[in-house]
Order: sequence, then C-alpha cells, then structure tokens
Amino acid sequence: MKPRTTLTLLVVLGIVFSLTAFGQLRDQGLSMGVGAGAALGITDAVTANDAQFFARGFFRHPIVKALQGELGFGVGRIGSSDYKTQIIPIEYRLVVSPFKAEKVNPFLYAGGAALHYTVESKPENPTSTKLKAWTAGIPAGIGVQALITDGILFEISGGYTYVFSQHLNGIIETKKDAYATAVAGLTLVSESPNADPDGDGLTNAEEKQLGTNKKIADSDADGLKDGEEVKTYKIDPLKMDTDGDGLKDGDEVRLEKTDPGKMDTDGDGLGDGEEIQKFKTDPLKADTDGDGLKDGQEVNTTKTDPLKADTDGDGLNDGEEVNRYKTNPLKADTDDGTVTDGAEVARGSNPLDASDDVPKKEELKVEVGKAIILEGIVFATGKADVSEEAAMRLETAYNTLAQNPEITVEIRGYTDNVGKKSSNIKLSQRRADSVRDHLVSKGIAAERITAKGFGPENPIAPNTTAAGRQQNRRIEFFRTK
Repeated sequence: MKPRTTLTLLVVLGIVFSLTAFGQLRDQGLSMGVGAGAALGITDAVTANDAQFFARGFFRHPIVKALQGELGFGVGRIGSSDYKTQIIPIEYRLVVSPFKAEKVNPFLYAGGAALHYTVESKPENPTSTKLKAWTAGIPAGIGVQALITDGILFEISGGYTYVFSQHLNGIIETKKDAYATAVAGLTLVSESPNADPDGDGLTNAEEKQLGTNKKIADSDADGLKDGEEVKTYKIDPLKMDTDGDGLKDGDEVRLEKTDPGKMDTDGDGLGDGEEIQKFKTDPLKADTDGDGLKDGQEVNTTKTDPLKADTDGDGLNDGEEVNRYKTNPLKADTDDGTVTDGAEVARGSNPLDASDDVPKKEELKVEVGKAIILEGIVFATGKADVSEEAAMRLETAYNTLAQNPEITVEIRGYTDNVGKKSSNIKLSQRRADSVRDHLVSKGIAAERITAKGFGPENPIAPNTTAAGRQQNRRIEFFRTK
C-alpha cells in the first residue's frame, strides 16, 4: 500500500470512529505507547519519494478535560531511489479529543518538534552542504484509539510535519521540506482522576474519596446517580435509603417528591415510609385530613384516624375535640348522656356534662328567704284535697326541687277570714301538708320540705269580696335554702 493511500485511510477511519464514538475514553490519565509504520518524504527529489520505516514512542499527561500533552521520540527514514535520510524527531504535541468516547476515541494533535536528520545516501548532484544537522518542525495530524481492554488501547495516527529546512534530501529547493507519517501501535493508559467513566457526575478522584464504584453510575442501586446524590441532594451515595425512612432515595425524589435526606419530610411525627406504606397519609402534608391534628399526633397520641377529620362521627373534627372542647375524639357522646358532642356544642350545652343532655323542665325562680305564690293551687271552701288541676300546677314546683337537689323549702298554707281563726289555721295546715305529701309522693326527699299553716294571716287581697277571698286561699313556696 502506498504511503499516500495509508494516510488517506487514516483520515477516513478517524472520521468514521468519531461518528460512532460514545462514553468518555477521552478523559485519560498518564499514558505511554509505542508504534511503528511508515514515513514519506515530501521533498523536491529527482525521483518519487517512497515510504520508509518509521517508529516512535511517547509519554502523555492530562492537562485539562479532553486535552493532553505528549512528549514523543521517533526514528526512521525518508527517501527515494536517489537519496536516503535518517530522521529523529523529538516532539511535544497537544492532543485534543473533541468527542466523548468510551470504546473509540478520535483525536487531533499539533505541536512543535526538534528534528535531527542525517543524509545517508546523497543524490548524484547534491546542492546542500548541511547533510547532518538539527532543525525545527511543526507536526499536526489525526488519530484514533480503540479500547482493547482496560488500560490497553490500539492506536493509529497519521500526520504531516512541516520542517524549517530545505536540506533533508541533500538538495536545496525553492520550498521547505516536509514528511508524513502513518503509525500503528499500543498505548498503555491510566484513567484520569478527572475522568467520569460511568457518567454519574463524579470524577474518579471524587469516587475514590467517597468509596463509590467508578464503573457504576448508581453504586447503591437506589435510582439516583452517585453525582446527583452527592451534589444535588446531599445524601449518601452508598446507602439506598439515606434517611432510613423505608423508601429508596430514588423513589423519594422521582415518585414521592419527599426529601431523601429527611426521614419525616412534613415534620408530622411519622416517617415518610410509614405514611406511604402503612397509614396511607400524605408525607408532604403534616395534617392529611385537615382536622387540626398532625398525622403523627393522631397515630401516636389520640389514636384517631389521620385520614378522617371526624373519627367518631359526632359532628366535631378531631382537632376541635382535642384542642378546644377537650372531648374524646374516639367517642361520639363523651359524657355518656343522650346527645352527641357535636349536637351539644351546637345547642350550647356542655358535652362533658351528661346532666344537661336533656333540657331542664320549667322551674320556679325564687331566691333564698323569699316566697312565691304557686299560681292555680286553689282549694274549695273548707277543703284540703289536691285536685287534679292543682296537681298539674304543682309540676313546676316539683321540677324546681327535682332539678336542684340543694334547695329546701317551706310550703305555706293560707285561708280567707270566713269562719273561726283556729279552724282556718288548722285548715291551712292541712292544705300545706297536702301539697308537701304530693311532692314527697313524686320522689322529693321529705326532709327537704316543711309545711306550715298560717290561716287568715297575711292576706294579699281584701276579704270583702268573693274574688279577694279566693286569692287569699293560697299556697306559697318559700325557699329556706
């Protein structure tokens, strides 16, 4: 194969490899390599230049991402049928890898060279007197690396070196000489500490410091790349569940939107995992049911349902019961009366007091030391029996005593002035006793009621008329305590 054809093939291969490149092979550490191939002189030789043997070795070091510096040493010949020249280039190149690569890595290079040449076979009529000397040159070219195995690459390159001399073929021409090379060989490479071979956002140096796997993007298999965990979410890339809440870090970020570094994202007293997996509450909402109690308080303290605002269905939400009314949110009727807590609050009664569950019946409003006439309690002339109508009228007095066990009273009986006074006193006593006996028969304790007859004393109306005398025949309710 002719040298020009070889160089053309190298360029084509470089373009093809660049189109299929992927990964990050371009981020390399220290490397060294050797190769052999051909060199082609580009001079004004009398006959056509032929391909000659050429070999070189090199040492590379990283400068910045995708850029390396290379110190190389080569040895070979250029020539044709009328001359042969040994060349020994010592070069420093800048090697650029413009594409992200994992298995193949196309690169470009350019640099400077110190070139020692020796014209070993002179043309018939040499015009140059500098047949052995040092000169300078500018090398540039293209190449590609292919991954064989970890740390070993196959490398081919082709390039052109412009030489600041006209003497390489023993003839002084009108333009400077040059030569082209095509080299294939092996490169031993260490990975750059700045490389990120697994594409997780962490360099090799960072992964070494953290203890993560530089070949696996997600070392703990939690659904997040190691770089995301360290740099974005500030969590442990070696722990699948950094906060120990029962959820994978990746699930927290991608699915639940909770904080993978915080066990209880909403601060409600329940771990995010508990909320999702056990209680079905919202880990982003401290009070899922909006009842005024945090989910954790409901689960751990009040034992109410964190998904139900009114656990006992009494018409008051759990928070109102606990914080405002001090009722039991697990019991619809806290005081065990006959009315639910919500109904009591709505009507203004006390949900903690069973005695007011049934509304009080009508009572007499009388102060201690004062008397009130029991209206409608009248008797026929000379009679002391409690009539059916009078018994109905006595219900209010009964309610007063039944609903207020602390009250004691004196039942006072009065008559008009018709007849003897002594007889009227006895009659008024019988009437007072009759009323007392009626109340005691309905369940009022006898010791709470006394009875006394006053006869015609203390009239409240004139006894000169039938209507006045009727008013004076009365019963009074006198509160003694």
